[in-house]
Amino acid sequence: MDSQAFTTVLGAVLPVVTIALAGVALRKANWLTEDADASLLKVTINLLSPCLILDSILGNKALQQPGNVLLAPLIGYATVAAGIAFAMLFRRAAGAKDPLEGRTFAFTVGVYNYGYIAIPLGMLLFDRETVGVLFVHNVGTEFAFWTIGLVMLGGANAGAGWHKLLSPPVLAIPVALGINFAGGKALLPEFVVTTAHLLAQCAIPLGVILVGAMIADEFHEFHAAGSLRMIAVASVLRLGVLPLAFLLLAKWLPCSVELKRVMMLQAAMPSAVFPIILAKHYGGDVAAAVRISLGSTLVAVVTIPLWLRIGARILGIEL
Repeated sequence: MDSQAFTTVLGAVLPVVTIALAGVALRKANWLTEDADASLLKVTINLLSPCLILDSILGNKALQQPGNVLLAPLIGYATVAAGIAFAMLFRRAAGAKDPLEGRTFAFTVGVYNYGYIAIPLGMLLFDRETVGVLFVHNVGTEFAFWTIGLVMLGGANAGAGWHKLLSPPVLAIPVALGINFAGGKALLPEFVVTTAHLLAQCAIPLGVILVGAMIADEFHEFHAAGSLRMIAVASVLRLGVLPLAFLLLAKWLPCSVELKRVMMLQAAMPSAVFPIILAKHYGGDVAAAVRISLGSTLVAVVTIPLWLRIGARILGIEL
């Protein structure tokens, strides 16, 4: 492996990890309290994230290609659905004690971190065209998250979360795509474009800090009895088997270089953090979600650079 390339990738991973650790430290110092989480999360989701989406999509030539607009979200949905179905086969091997824990295991393994790790890495490693395709790809992952996830974890309450599909970030994507197809930034006043750009710069740091704080809240579940077995099985699936399947799919599919970069990036991702929140809100097994999310994220500090380098070689992509 080229040591200089490995250093480049590792240099993109470490800032994200460091910001998350800052969130942990802020929570431990009680500078960022749990009472503040809800308000800051609403600001991040409802204002900063749509601005980041707008900033990434407007003027993005890669998103004027119908293949990127249509194929990217389809791949996002299919990879999450397939990952969940595959993980269900190994729920007993992971030591799941009951059906709810098994479903939570499969869901958390199947949902990769398509946002708060993938987006900053995409911004650091690739161009804005690739980041724009990443956002469109995430429409599919978001749809899978709120449909399959609510069915698996929400049970009778599954219908209560469907409104999340109409959240500002999800709505911002078709709006931004429509403006981009119609003429892009030229259709908007310059101050609107500049304002969106400035607010966009805040979205990822604040989001990652909040994730770090939430991790600090749930860290006690990480040491529970039987956690090592579940973390090991989840990490082998999420960070060993599924990345290779992602990369082979990216190599086989006739897609753009931007979409191949997105698939390579998502292949390297650990389990997402938001299944913890979904499990807590809709009655899933929170302990299982915490173990898998935190465990795979810690292992991913090592495996992300490795998979990105392997993926770059398989797909012929420069880093």
